[in-house]
Amino acid sequence: MPEFLRLTSPGEALRRWFQAFPPAPSVGKERVPTESALGRVLAETVMAPHPLPSFPRANVDGYALRAEDTYGATASMPAYLRLIGEVPMGASADKPVGPGEALLVHTGGMIPEGATAVVMLEDTQPVQTSEVEVHRAAAPGQNVIRAGEDVEQGDALLEGGIRLRPQEIGGLLALGLTTVEVYARPRVAILSTGDEVVPPQAVPRPGQVRDINSYTLASLVTRAGGEPRLYGIIPDEKSTFQEAARRAYSENDMVVVTAGSSASARDMSAEVLAGLGEPGVLIHGLSIKPGKPTILGVAGKIPLVGLPGNPVSALVIAWLMIVPALARLGGAKPEAPAGLIRAKLAANVPSESGRDDYVPVRLEATPEGWSAEPVFGKSNLIFSLVRADGFVHVPADATGLSAGSLVDVQPF
Repeated sequence: MPEFLRLTSPGEALRRWFQAFPPAPSVGKERVPTESALGRVLAETVMAPHPLPSFPRANVDGYALRAEDTYGATASMPAYLRLIGEVPMGASADKPVGPGEALLVHTGGMIPEGATAVVMLEDTQPVQTSEVEVHRAAAPGQNVIRAGEDVEQGDALLEGGIRLRPQEIGGLLALGLTTVEVYARPRVAILSTGDEVVPPQAVPRPGQVRDINSYTLASLVTRAGGEPRLYGIIPDEKSTFQEAARRAYSENDMVVVTAGSSASARDMSAEVLAGLGEPGVLIHGLSIKPGKPTILGVAGKIPLVGLPGNPVSALVIAWLMIVPALARLGGAKPEAPAGLIRAKLAANVPSESGRDDYVPVRLEATPEGWSAEPVFGKSNLIFSLVRADGFVHVPADATGLSAGSLVDVQPF
């Protein structure tokens, strides 16, 4: 069986691949309800239509008053203020506060005109229905949220290219922005190949395996913000494979083929993908384990991926290559790796120098922190990933990692 002519490091492969298709989003835009926009990529700059909050608010339950009327007040020498009423929740404060006066307010209630501070209830004592003792001096602005303290009218709140999180959803709705313009989800064609592959609902005969790559990859694409589109199982017949690949290419923003990426006579993915258009196949073979037979290419502006058939290899490469490519296609700004967990390695992890290794690990909580237990298994054993919580990267210049060393675990 012929070997790959040249292996490329994962970082170099991603760089060369990204150079071959445009960084600008290749998808359209759509306006969606803000409440359902979680995880979508913003396609517009959002400006504040009004200040937030739009009126000064109390930050505690207490009494709105002029701060200077409390200067020098202590528990033994309290300040006495005339109580002139209460600010009802959800209503305007229609009584101004004058010298020597106070109004009862509740958390979130409107601060009346003339008041410059709020004294907490705990620092006061009612004397009678019309008077209150203040046992602690207040500073101007104390326990008051001023109008526009969060955002001012006309502020640029959010820039296009960010992925919307729960806090952005809340902020937009707080300003009454009930719809938002986002980039459409990149459409990802997924083709599974091989005469030995049957649908999950079939009972495999000897020599056959169920198709799981289509569904694990579709789930990953969905979680990464894409729209997976399954094109079924393609037999090892060149013309049928070419026809399915051309149709997938014409209807999607990315084409992913699983299996058929190795170098044997029956592996046709590289040839079929190269036939879709220029510049064709850019990378065939990564210096990585698992996932060595990976193919990366571009036809026109459409990125192409050929994944190994083994499910562990396919998923690891999808995490490393397809997920960042979806962000690029979908208009998302580059994001720093999130969610890395620092853990102590529970066992030695061997590795070969010159190759990046990605080792599944299971995380366990200990009194000293997280422990990462390697989950060793061959790349066609999907439950080696089911039993794991993330993976550890062993860089190409290392010959392994020692038990007890601190590592960064990337959760799945």
